[in-house]
Amino acid sequence: MPVSPTYTPDPKFPALGPEFADPVEAADFPKTILRYRNDRAAASVGLDTLSDEEWIAHFGRFQPLPGNIDPPLAQRYHGHQFRVYNPELGDGRGFLFAQLREAGTGRLLDLGTKGSGETPWSRSGDGRLTLKGGVREVLATAMLEALGVPTSRSFSLIETGEQLVRGDEPSPTRSSVLVRLSHSHVRFGTFQRHAFFEKADRIQALVDHVIADYFPELEGANDRPAALLEAVVGRAARLAASWMAAGFVHGVLNTDNMNITGESFDYGPYRFLPKSDPNFTAAYFDHAGLYAFGRQPEAVFWNLQQLAGCLTFVAESEPLIEALNGFGPAYRRELMAAMIRRLGLKPRDEAEDAALVQAAFVGLAEGGEALRWEPFFFDWFCGRTPTGARAGLYAGEDFAAFRTAVAAYEPDRPERLSHPYFQGPEPEELLIDEIEAIWARIAEADDWSVFEGKLERIEQARAAWGFSA
Repeated sequence: MPVSPTYTPDPKFPALGPEFADPVEAADFPKTILRYRNDRAAASVGLDTLSDEEWIAHFGRFQPLPGNIDPPLAQRYHGHQFRVYNPELGDGRGFLFAQLREAGTGRLLDLGTKGSGETPWSRSGDGRLTLKGGVREVLATAMLEALGVPTSRSFSLIETGEQLVRGDEPSPTRSSVLVRLSHSHVRFGTFQRHAFFEKADRIQALVDHVIADYFPELEGANDRPAALLEAVVGRAARLAASWMAAGFVHGVLNTDNMNITGESFDYGPYRFLPKSDPNFTAAYFDHAGLYAFGRQPEAVFWNLQQLAGCLTFVAESEPLIEALNGFGPAYRRELMAAMIRRLGLKPRDEAEDAALVQAAFVGLAEGGEALRWEPFFFDWFCGRTPTGARAGLYAGEDFAAFRTAVAAYEPDRPERLSHPYFQGPEPEELLIDEIEAIWARIAEADDWSVFEGKLERIEQARAAWGFSA
């Protein structure tokens, strides 16, 4: 391949050794039809110069990138799934394909796969990904990135020409392989696996690896495991707060679905809220509402406790408990910041910000069926006065405190309101009915125009909002 000057391979994970991953081969797919390539993400790692043929060779046939991981590595990990410990996990339909540096920032990033074939950890699975699942993940990551949520980015989606049988959707169904660009695939469950086997040396190796490659500012810390936990707690608090401000429900907040750099990834049964509802769930099998919208901060904290338990093999409990105790205050700060950022306002003091955010949540909760989540932020962005069909929704007592509070705030970058996005009557949303309609056009007529149009509109919204994760 013609190597871009900004392509900087830096495969760090293989140095951890064979106890952390298994070498694997990608499946030999009957077809490789390119359905999506993220050229903006590719430019950030020097891969945007690839032709479509080269792209398919690397991300459909998985020819190694120059100077990178060869062969791919299926990572080993355990995890709590709906709080039941499972020691039989691991990369069952994916692998770590490459690690490289981000242009400009120098961050270490991973290219990981989903649907790339069987591995030693597939159990009874076929190692594949449905095309519908790939389409859903591309849409999720695009919308979350636009909303400023720390997330993996869907890098590539290739249809692979197989017919898959799934018990929870119409079968047979089309197949795909997805590649994601993420800051790290080191999960909480990566630590759990070695704690399960009581291997303190491997936990220490993971601590050293994570600090060296993701938190170098902690190199000189006196208590490195506790300092690492404190940093991860802060990242996790920011992630949970950003989900809440975005009205996003992850759906499966297991410990193997949380990584140490505080990005969300691996989107299965996610949902965006149609309206405020703390009991809203994304997964049809979450009968107890364990991962309901309003319980997500609790779920994140519970997962952090499990990570802390692993670190007791290499650190004293007291500083780890102190680090955990920082989650509540950090989450409250991050939630205020995320909500005020979504409203397009400049923060004031802590008491005023807390009152504004509380008033917003009260108004959203009492707004009734007619008040959808996303239009609320669209209508009030940069403190503008809502007009049009929804203006009356904000006129009653439910929003009295919010109207008073928001009047005291200055807009942040009010020039954003001049973007064409804000001249329209409706914001961009990603509700389940639209996702299903997009998939129906693909499934029934192989019509990708609606999918592509949706991504174009999300990109317009991203530019208008001007958020950054």
